[in-house]
Amino acid sequence: MSSEIQVTFDCGDPAALSAFWAEVLGYRLQDPPPGFDSWDAALDALGVPAENRNDASGVVDPDGRGPRLFFQRVPEGKSAKNRVHLDVRAAPGLTGEQRMDALEAEAARLVALGATRVERHEPAPPLSGGHIVLRDPEGNEFCLD
Repeated sequence: MSSEIQVTFDCGDPAALSAFWAEVLGYRLQDPPPGFDSWDAALDALGVPAENRNDASGVVDPDGRGPRLFFQRVPEGKSAKNRVHLDVRAAPGLTGEQRMDALEAEAARLVALGATRVERHEPAPPLSGGHIVLRDPEGNEFCLD
């Protein structure tokens, strides 16, 4: 039996980072708990003070296939390279220049959303089809693969 996973990001601004990753992956903000029509209504009912309303945020795959992404506020900033990162599969099934052109187009879209481009790795057959390394708005590295 397999286990369900959640990917958790420590960050400074959970609402902004969850909105970025929702756009990157085609995810959506997780619905509020049953019985509430909005997160504000749920947080009001739970007595969460205004200053703690951006302590956490979650996004989910609308098709239910991918893992939930959870963003939690932490006091410290990012200090080193990620030991684990996401590979966003932006050109499945494509090879050569067609693949790299698709990755470049997606990189441009993500930079417009707030990502920072780091470097491009050219295809090196037979093991590497090429990829582009980016950073999200809080500096977390990820690859367009």
